[in-house]
Amino acid sequence: MLRAANLQFARIVDEFVRWRGVPEDERSAAPGWWWGPAFEVLCLQDPLPDACRTSLGLPAGATYGDGARVFLESLAGQTALPWPDHFPRKPVNSDPP
Repeated sequence: MLRAANLQFARIVDEFVRWRGVPEDERSAAPGWWWGPAFEVLCLQDPLPDACRTSLGLPAGATYGDGARVFLESLAGQTALPWPDHFPRKPVNSDPP
Protein backbone atom coordinates (compact mmCIF):
# COMPACT_ATOMS: atom_id res chain seq x y z
CA MET A 1 0.00 0.00 0.00
CA LEU A 2 1.26 3.47 -0.82
CA ARG A 3 2.50 5.41 2.18
CA ALA A 4 0.51 8.52 1.21
CA ALA A 5 -2.75 6.55 1.04
CA ASN A 6 -1.95 4.91 4.37
CA LEU A 7 -1.32 8.29 6.03
CA GLN A 8 -4.53 9.76 4.60
CA PHE A 9 -6.54 6.78 5.76
CA ALA A 10 -5.04 6.93 9.26
CA ARG A 11 -5.93 10.65 9.36
CA ILE A 12 -9.58 10.04 8.54
CA VAL A 13 -9.75 7.20 11.09
CA ASP A 14 -8.62 9.71 13.74
CA GLU A 15 -11.24 12.18 12.53
CA PHE A 16 -13.89 9.44 12.57
CA VAL A 17 -13.10 8.72 16.23
CA ARG A 18 -13.43 12.43 17.12
CA TRP A 19 -16.67 12.68 15.12
CA ARG A 20 -18.22 9.59 16.76
CA GLY A 21 -17.23 11.00 20.17
CA VAL A 22 -19.71 13.85 19.71
CA PRO A 23 -23.27 13.05 20.83
CA GLU A 24 -25.33 12.17 17.76
CA ASP A 25 -27.74 15.11 18.11
CA GLU A 26 -24.76 17.52 18.21
CA ARG A 27 -22.67 15.75 15.54
CA SER A 28 -22.20 17.31 12.13
CA ALA A 29 -22.90 15.39 8.96
CA ALA A 30 -20.00 13.21 7.83
CA PRO A 31 -17.46 15.31 5.91
CA GLY A 32 -17.07 14.95 2.18
CA TRP A 33 -13.28 14.97 2.42
CA TRP A 34 -13.51 11.35 3.61
CA TRP A 35 -14.56 10.22 0.11
CA GLY A 36 -11.13 10.46 -1.53
CA PRO A 37 -9.09 8.49 1.01
CA ALA A 38 -11.89 5.90 1.34
CA PHE A 39 -12.08 5.34 -2.42
CA GLU A 40 -8.27 5.07 -2.63
CA VAL A 41 -8.31 1.96 -0.43
CA LEU A 42 -11.75 0.52 -1.25
CA CYS A 43 -10.40 -2.39 -3.28
CA LEU A 44 -7.41 -3.14 -1.03
CA GLN A 45 -7.51 -6.47 0.73
CA ASP A 46 -4.46 -5.71 2.90
CA PRO A 47 -5.18 -6.26 6.59
CA LEU A 48 -6.17 -3.14 8.48
CA PRO A 49 -3.82 -2.28 11.38
CA ASP A 50 -5.35 -3.24 14.73
CA ALA A 51 -5.57 0.37 15.93
CA CYS A 52 -7.58 1.41 12.86
CA ARG A 53 -9.69 -1.73 12.95
CA THR A 54 -10.75 -1.27 16.57
CA SER A 55 -11.33 2.48 16.09
CA LEU A 56 -13.75 1.66 13.27
CA GLY A 57 -15.44 -1.14 15.22
CA LEU A 58 -14.39 -3.84 12.76
CA PRO A 59 -13.63 -7.48 13.58
CA ALA A 60 -10.23 -9.17 13.43
CA GLY A 61 -9.15 -9.81 9.86
CA ALA A 62 -10.81 -6.65 8.50
CA THR A 63 -9.18 -5.11 5.43
CA TYR A 64 -8.64 -1.57 4.24
CA GLY A 65 -11.61 -2.12 1.94
CA ASP A 66 -13.77 -2.96 4.97
CA GLY A 67 -12.60 0.23 6.63
CA ALA A 68 -13.37 2.26 3.52
CA ARG A 69 -16.93 0.96 3.55
CA VAL A 70 -17.41 2.33 7.08
CA PHE A 71 -16.69 5.82 5.72
CA LEU A 72 -18.78 5.43 2.60
CA GLU A 73 -21.73 4.17 4.66
CA SER A 74 -21.45 7.18 6.97
CA LEU A 75 -21.76 9.43 3.91
CA ALA A 76 -24.56 7.51 2.19
CA GLY A 77 -27.88 9.28 2.02
CA GLN A 78 -26.58 12.67 3.12
CA THR A 79 -27.89 15.63 1.19
CA ALA A 80 -25.50 18.19 2.66
CA LEU A 81 -21.93 18.24 3.90
CA PRO A 82 -20.50 20.30 6.75
CA TRP A 83 -18.13 23.19 6.33
CA PRO A 84 -14.68 22.33 7.73
CA ASP A 85 -15.22 24.64 10.72
CA HIS A 86 -18.53 22.84 11.46
CA PHE A 87 -16.81 19.50 12.02
CA PRO A 88 -17.12 17.35 14.10
CA ARG A 89 -19.85 19.30 15.89
CA LYS A 90 -22.79 21.20 14.41
CA PRO A 91 -22.47 24.94 14.91
CA VAL A 92 -24.43 26.38 17.81
CA ASN A 93 -26.96 28.90 16.57
CA SER A 94 -26.40 32.06 18.57
CA ASP A 95 -29.20 33.96 16.86
CA PRO A 96 -32.32 34.51 18.96
CA PRO A 97 -35.40 32.50 17.85
